[in-house]
Amino acid sequence: MRGQRAALRPSRAQTRGAAIAALVALAPLLPAAAVALGSHEVDTRLPYLCTLPSGPQAATVRIRATVPDRATVGETIEAADVSTTLELPAAVAAELTALDAATVRAETTLTVGVGQNGASTDVTWLGTAQPAPVPAVGALTLTGTGDVPALTTGTAGDLTLTAGNLAVGLAPSKADGTPTSPASLSVSCVPGPDAENRTVLAAIPVTPGSAATPSPGTPSTPPTAPSSSPPSSAPSSSAPSGRPSTPAGREPTGGTTGAPPGPAAATEAGKGPRVAPENAPATAGRPKAPPCVTEKPTSTSLSAYITGYSNVHKLDGASLIPVSCVQLEQGEPVIDFRPDGTLHLLQKSEGSLRYQGRKQSPPFTSTFLTFGFAPTKATLVLEQAGPLVVESDVLLVFPDNIAETYIRVPLVLRVLDVEVNGTPLDVGPDCRTVTPLSSPEPQPAKYPGDHLVLLGKGQLLNGTDATGYVLTSGGPLTGEVTIPAFKGCGTGGENLDRLLTASISGPGNHIRQIQGQTCAVGVEVPTEGQCTADRQPYVVPKPER
Repeated sequence: MRGQRAALRPSRAQTRGAAIAALVALAPLLPAAAVALGSHEVDTRLPYLCTLPSGPQAATVRIRATVPDRATVGETIEAADVSTTLELPAAVAAELTALDAATVRAETTLTVGVGQNGASTDVTWLGTAQPAPVPAVGALTLTGTGDVPALTTGTAGDLTLTAGNLAVGLAPSKADGTPTSPASLSVSCVPGPDAENRTVLAAIPVTPGSAATPSPGTPSTPPTAPSSSPPSSAPSSSAPSGRPSTPAGREPTGGTTGAPPGPAAATEAGKGPRVAPENAPATAGRPKAPPCVTEKPTSTSLSAYITGYSNVHKLDGASLIPVSCVQLEQGEPVIDFRPDGTLHLLQKSEGSLRYQGRKQSPPFTSTFLTFGFAPTKATLVLEQAGPLVVESDVLLVFPDNIAETYIRVPLVLRVLDVEVNGTPLDVGPDCRTVTPLSSPEPQPAKYPGDHLVLLGKGQLLNGTDATGYVLTSGGPLTGEVTIPAFKGCGTGGENLDRLLTASISGPGNHIRQIQGQTCAVGVEVPTEGQCTADRQPYVVPKPER
């Protein structure tokens, strides 16, 4: 028996050889090396003069963003974690109080000048502020966050971003959730006299990408429409897919460039750059999807889109999980030789959902028959409340390797708006589940607490494409979830917690999620068909029931 055990136990050299062979076989699944990009934070406070219906008011605008330290010609330049905070004086709060306003929502449109070597254009940074209470005394502070257009330039030289005019739309509401009269107010703000020489937000050095690149100081020329003609040398921008670069309610005009209306589109040939259309070449050829740009990629950064369906057992219906961006950092793969003689490749990765700088899904709308007869439409969002952990276990049985992947993430379900039989039901700004969604956990001691658990199974036959689910190639993930009770629902003293809990909460809700092919963000040359030109996932999956 002792001799038999010795014969069955592999030598160190055999184990090492098997591990190397396994890694070679699975090399397409592992990330290539890349150099992380540097960036720095912009945090600027500027005096502005805002015009309201009652007259001009002094205000303060705080602009925050993360921008690259440098860029090369042709490289996508994008600001991340952008927020615009408007601090309006107490007189404005008093004006809203006079309208019986208890809360106010805001949409912000900040004009940002983009300049390089004497050429310039304007882009817009859009923001949405969550409902804020109108203070009884003191200033009113509103912070808008949202998408900003990406920039590219074909010329070397410093690219400057300069703060310009700010347009704000205010939507005040009464304590019972009904709109005030008037239902909206328009605020127009311009940099004050004291802001002179302080409006430059960032100057990003752009270095040549090749010997043919114009040198700093060369005047920029306007870009050409996407074609086989030479690339433009002037800075241009393209809004992240999923949201146009024009302000809400404005449609792009026609023309060969597809540029949105406004100062950039009005620029004549030879007088500066234009704003590129939505879904410019960086995302052409794929379905629409929310932006999914990894701001500070490393050699192990991955990103992917997910979508799917979740049954709501009590309502006898299914809710569409919207196309959402997931960003991951892969852990080091580990070879595990088990006592039973099997060889496993283990890998643990962590990541998050990303939407407009937040760890959440995009808002999505679901329609059901509540209590079997009342048509109910709800706008929902899934908010991440802790780390998203991916654990992959590949059993290496040459040539047919078997993969099993668990994804765990705590998600709170938040309700934004509800309509019952066409009548709005004001649930207020803080309507959400008491705890995160919960699934049966196979390892409760290792992973305590409430969280969603999804399982994907796949096979990797050597020399062929993977089938089923594998982290890097994507595929179906399934799970079952319990929806907890709701809290914070209702306004004006009306408590809707029990209504939503009775109609939605409970166990037995099946989830089928589809993940698309990942994009290895940090590699020097992304694999064709996996990443767009600006390093976003190219594959946008379709939901499956």
